[in-house]
Amino acid sequence: MKGPVLSRAKRLLVFCALAILLLAAACGSGEGAPSSSSGKLLVAAAADLQYAFDEIGALFEKETGAKVTFSYGSSGMLAQQIEGGLPADLYSSADVEYVERLREKGLLIDDTQQVYAVGRLALVGSTKAGVTISELEDFLRPEVEKVAIADPGHAPYGRAAEEALKSAGLWDQVKPKLVYGQNVTAATEYVRSGNAEAGLVALSLVIHEPAVTYVMVDYSLHQPIQQALAVIKGTKNEELARRFIALVRGPEGRAVLEKYGFVVPEEG
Repeated sequence: MKGPVLSRAKRLLVFCALAILLLAAACGSGEGAPSSSSGKLLVAAAADLQYAFDEIGALFEKETGAKVTFSYGSSGMLAQQIEGGLPADLYSSADVEYVERLREKGLLIDDTQQVYAVGRLALVGSTKAGVTISELEDFLRPEVEKVAIADPGHAPYGRAAEEALKSAGLWDQVKPKLVYGQNVTAATEYVRSGNAEAGLVALSLVIHEPAVTYVMVDYSLHQPIQQALAVIKGTKNEELARRFIALVRGPEGRAVLEKYGFVVPEEG
């Protein structure tokens, strides 16, 4: 009689161990899932938004209790990543055209698309390099050996910089001096570090930066830098993403954007 009893006890122990393992696997199955399934918000955002969105993100976390993470980069590269399946909840571009292209491809929720700001281009000089720039023609001075801009191929501020130089009739003369950052943050870092004596970058990244001097570029020299955002279709965190947009477009978000030099459209 003892043999069968022991056998049943062993089988019971094995069954319990398997049940525990299956339960643990079920609980941990979300570990590699997109952030939207775990109550966190992932925002793919243009590089010029780094300082402004970091502040708005802190306000969002305080308001909602939800965690928000930002993936900053050039608008064009982020758009490509979203097309490739980047598990983000919200896309915030420095160029409305990238948002429209993704929406036309059915990758964004139509009614969430909004223009939230117009960016400004700034002419900057490196204090570390001892250079002060007050006009585009200063790029021609011999002590200005390198001029940093974002890559015009996928960065809206790089495209605006190219347009401004062409409008001013300086593109051919300045082009040999150009160094390209992967995004506008990288271009700004060239100037901040002194590796480039001057640059054309986002006002939002230098307006509170002591390592550079700046003046705003005449906005008539380039197409408006209209910045838009929208919720990515398929996110499980749509409600939180909509709340983030509401914060950006509301009084608190608008105040932060204006603090960093953005021109903001009317609320709502």
